[in-house]
Amino acid sequence: MAENMRLLIFACAICVLCWAHWCSICVIAILDPVDFLALQSIRKSLSDLPGSNFFASWDFTSDPCNFAGVYCEANRVIALNLGDPRAGSPGLTGRISPAIGRMSSLAELTVVPGRIFGFLPQTLYLLKRLRFLAISRNYISGGIPSNLGLIRGLRTLDLSYNQLTGPIPRSVGTLPELSNLILCHNKLSGPVPPFVSPSLTRLDLKHNGLTGSLGPTTLPHSLQFLSLSWNRLGGPVGWLLIRLDRLNYLDLSLNQFTGPIPSRVFTFPITNLQLQRNQFFGLVQPARHVVIPSVDLSYNRLSGQISPMLSTVENLYLNNNRFAGVVPGSFVEGLLAERIRTLYLQHNFLTGIQINPAGNIPLGSSLCLQYNCMVPPVQAPCPLKAGEQKTRPVSQCTVWKG
Repeated sequence: MAENMRLLIFACAICVLCWAHWCSICVIAILDPVDFLALQSIRKSLSDLPGSNFFASWDFTSDPCNFAGVYCEANRVIALNLGDPRAGSPGLTGRISPAIGRMSSLAELTVVPGRIFGFLPQTLYLLKRLRFLAISRNYISGGIPSNLGLIRGLRTLDLSYNQLTGPIPRSVGTLPELSNLILCHNKLSGPVPPFVSPSLTRLDLKHNGLTGSLGPTTLPHSLQFLSLSWNRLGGPVGWLLIRLDRLNYLDLSLNQFTGPIPSRVFTFPITNLQLQRNQFFGLVQPARHVVIPSVDLSYNRLSGQISPMLSTVENLYLNNNRFAGVVPGSFVEGLLAERIRTLYLQHNFLTGIQINPAGNIPLGSSLCLQYNCMVPPVQAPCPLKAGEQKTRPVSQCTVWKG
């Protein structure tokens, strides 16, 4: 008993002495040695950009759980936020060390915008407890590791604004708890894989080189934010859009989508419907007055008469289509009452509009009727890209039947 007491007193004395001198041996005793060594490897592979002081607190003779961006629970690192999150911070440079895969308790990993380059570590899949992974606005290249699909609890994956290439791995679409996938502004190619997560609410894939078509069940009913603009996706999307009635943001612009636009889309609780610069065709027939503030259907192949149900839209872009007939009087009423701010109807086959040539379009409203099958009854400024021709050639209007 006396011997044990002497050993206990000796151990306590060493511990006190160690704390007094910031002994690194004691630090290792506080933090799991595997995490301690992983942090050292991460530090060696990264450095501050000029003006950044993020790593100033990373002194390995002190407790790593007090380092900037390091959060611990018990003796393990559970969150790692690399870089100063303040807006305008210069960020970090270097590569992400594969040693990061050893931090088996890590639930959150973020890297602030900077100049980090190289590939994503293949060892990320070892982080089985990871829930949040965000490495955006850097210079990460190469492909998205397919083994990320092994992190079954991953909920947010943000790799936006990098230089990633190759396809979106089908395994990412099988993540059962994925709620946010943000891969915009990369160089990804290939098709959009099917997603099975019933909790996926945000899907942002804009500004890539994605191709192929979307099946009726490619995306889950839970989606609230969908941006696929600036890709090369094609095929019809009518049946898909009918299912996605929880959307509060929709942007399918600058693709090659075809087929008719389902009327149900105009009832979505969104503020901006962006379907421009595709190959949608057919009639546009909302079932009731549209309350979406901004609707852009320009540069498609839409035809028929313009529905008066669209006259409640504040900013409406129907230019560069194949609409024909007379513009309904409700649009004129909306313009004069300044309920309609923008009405672009140029480059169609319209034959008339019921407006007094002496009437003045309010300064707060814009109307463009250029290049239709009529002489514009009012002189209103049009965007420069509308061209200088006021009226479509008679031969085109004779051949085109709407």
